[in-house]
Amino acid sequence: MADGDDLRRDLLWRIDARRASIQAFLRHQRPRTRRRTTATIVLSSLAALFTAGPAIGGETFAEGVQGALGLVSESYVWRVLCLLALLVSVSAAILTNIGKAHDDVARISTAEAANAELEGLATLIRYGHLAMEDAVKLYQQYSTKIPFIDDVPAAVGAPGYGLPSGAGPLPPPGTGPPPPAAYRPPPPPPAGYRPPPPPGR
Repeated sequence: MADGDDLRRDLLWRIDARRASIQAFLRHQRPRTRRRTTATIVLSSLAALFTAGPAIGGETFAEGVQGALGLVSESYVWRVLCLLALLVSVSAAILTNIGKAHDDVARISTAEAANAELEGLATLIRYGHLAMEDAVKLYQQYSTKIPFIDDVPAAVGAPGYGLPSGAGPLPPPGTGPPPPAAYRPPPPPPAGYRPPPPPGR
């Protein structure tokens, strides 16, 4: 029975460590993907904006911009707008291809699903509704879904992961401090001992 409890604690520790690594990955990857998506939308909108004026206004638009900026020829207006549209379009295409190459959205979805599955597995193990052999198989099955996430042992016990702020990483099972010895009361005072009088007397 003791060996079974030790195996159960060890597996729970490994699940907590793996979930901490997943959450560290999500905390890093979600804002990064969100910023890249926002930048792509902004750049695509700017490309449409730079080409909308000439497309809708035609020569009237070019002449108006030329007069407002004091340009010698209206061809400068076309050149500048086309150059700006080219730059922002290329930038948006680069960001889009980078996101597709890294497959960020799919990785985030996979990591979120694996985190939820590991959380459910830990609950089943804690309440004893799952045999250890089946629990180990499920742990291996869920872990193989996220090979792109490296283990981050320092993430276990980090603030926001179920422990008080400032708490260090959880030690592996069996490596914690020894249990305290049985309490023993202090020896009685020697014969004839009298406590000192309180201050002011």
